[in-house]
Amino acid sequence: MAAPTVKTWQPLADRMRPRTLAEFTGQPQLLAPGKPLYEAITHRQLHSLILWGPPGTGKTTLARLMAAASGAEFIALSAVQAGIKDIREAVARARQVAAAGNPTVLFLDEVHRFNKTQQDSFLPHVEDGTLTFIGATTENPSFEIVGALLSRARVYVLRSLDATVLRELLQRALNDRERGLGDTGLIIDEEALELLAQAGDGDARRALGQLELAAGLAAATDSPRITLEMAREVAAGGRRRFDKGGEQFYDQISALHKAVRGSDPDGALYWFARMLDGGCDPHYLARRVLRMATEDIGLADPRALTIALEAWQAYERLGSPEGDLALAEAVTYMAVAAKSNAVYTALGAVMADVEKYGSLEVPVQLRNAPTKLMKELGYGSGYRYAHDEPDAFAAGERYLPAGLPERRYYEPVPRGLELRIGEALAKLRDRNRAATPK
Repeated sequence: MAAPTVKTWQPLADRMRPRTLAEFTGQPQLLAPGKPLYEAITHRQLHSLILWGPPGTGKTTLARLMAAASGAEFIALSAVQAGIKDIREAVARARQVAAAGNPTVLFLDEVHRFNKTQQDSFLPHVEDGTLTFIGATTENPSFEIVGALLSRARVYVLRSLDATVLRELLQRALNDRERGLGDTGLIIDEEALELLAQAGDGDARRALGQLELAAGLAAATDSPRITLEMAREVAAGGRRRFDKGGEQFYDQISALHKAVRGSDPDGALYWFARMLDGGCDPHYLARRVLRMATEDIGLADPRALTIALEAWQAYERLGSPEGDLALAEAVTYMAVAAKSNAVYTALGAVMADVEKYGSLEVPVQLRNAPTKLMKELGYGSGYRYAHDEPDAFAAGERYLPAGLPERRYYEPVPRGLELRIGEALAKLRDRNRAATPK
């Protein structure tokens, strides 16, 4: 059988870009009837907005659809390449269009890459209606977009496309004879379609790109269909979404830490694996595991700190992938260990008092007296050496400075080793109360 021909002059993802709102698939939280963005597009109500969401979820397409529905001039810029000069040229063009009685939509992709001055340059032209601004970003607008621009643009949040939506998009591309692969006669195995939908990882552009590669592989091997093996070949080596230092990075480390704190080893291992898969530096993960041992486990299980340190050392000696297992073991241990933030809470309370009460003097009896003068001045006078006291405890002795009220910073939790620590401390504090003059 002759191999089907495959169009190669234009990327499949670009060819399949929806031309109408009816062709747009996904984002029901924005585009269901009655939703503000849906109504704005269908009723030709232009307004400045920011589309925030992962790659390949339809941000550029929605901007184009809004402009087309309103009959507006569409000027597209990318913050990766554009500068103030490009903005000025776009504004000049918008004024010409306005003079002819038509609106202009200025679309800026990757808007978070513009600095404050560049973002501020839009403001007067958005304010006076010269243009309608639409920005697209994969980063949290709260952190990346200046407040003045945020106040003039409504933020719409797009979500990753689930596998069902991606399956529909892939099948549509296979069937479409005008823009897709319908004229090639290619068919796809069900398992291959499912694999490509999953491998798309919520990104329509990525999924369609992999389908196009698979179609090319089928053509190169004179195959009338895309097999599971072909799908595996083009999907191999792909990484899940992960942005080192960006919001997804911090969302995932937050999820990992909270799964450990919540004593869920399965959730902890999942987020640990997601970060490794995304390319996170294992040394960073080792440092965070060490923090978990001190912040969330503490003295409820002091072994956690030792295990975290040893796992880090094991990774340094083994590297990846062998050392990853040592870190996974530490993550699992942190999740199943008894939890206590008593020391973490105590230190926070102590630091607050240090700041509040200033440089209180060390009580004289607690001072060191290495010289004759210091001894003559009373340094160390009256100090009770605990080892000479019954049970090595100087009942009634106070170790806080005189100007500080009585404090109980450390309150052990009734879990793990701290259960026993709490019982012992309660007895010592009872002895202190009994020895303190009324």
